Amino acid sequence: MKITLQDEAAQVAFGKQLGEALKGRGTLFLDGELGAGKTTLTRGLLRAYGYEGAVKSPTYTLMEPYELATVQLYHFDLYRLGDPEELEFVGARDVLGRDDAIVVVEWPVRGEGWLSEPDLLLQLEVLPEGRHVVIDARTTYGAMVIKALSAGT
Repeated sequence: MKITLQDEAAQVAFGKQLGEALKGRGTLFLDGELGAGKTTLTRGLLRAYGYEGAVKSPTYTLMEPYELATVQLYHFDLYRLGDPEELEFVGARDVLGRDDAIVVVEWPVRGEGWLSEPDLLLQLEVLPEGRHVVIDARTTYGAMVIKALSAGT
């Protein structure tokens, strides 16, 4: 699935739509250069579940948990990860692979060899105006989410 998002508002709106299609669970890998909008997309995901607070990239803490009334979302940013084994120290083993939460991983290549296959891989590309997003299902559940997105959830 390929989508072009014209601005930040469209990116947040798409994230919200994606969050609704996920129905409270799934693992997403967000890949793209600095400034591609990975955290902006995560903000949209959180908006789908009623979160209105600030969303910042957990660049230094590696993981930011969001325990909401209807969903748990764990936001990882592996940009500054020195070694994938560092994920053990932030409790990632307890979070990754859960089927009752949403797990979002920015810069998944930095956790290679430690991370399992995501449900969805989203590749974000910066355009002169907006962003281009390519969504690839990596599991059966991911394919169901794309189908729901295509149908407008």
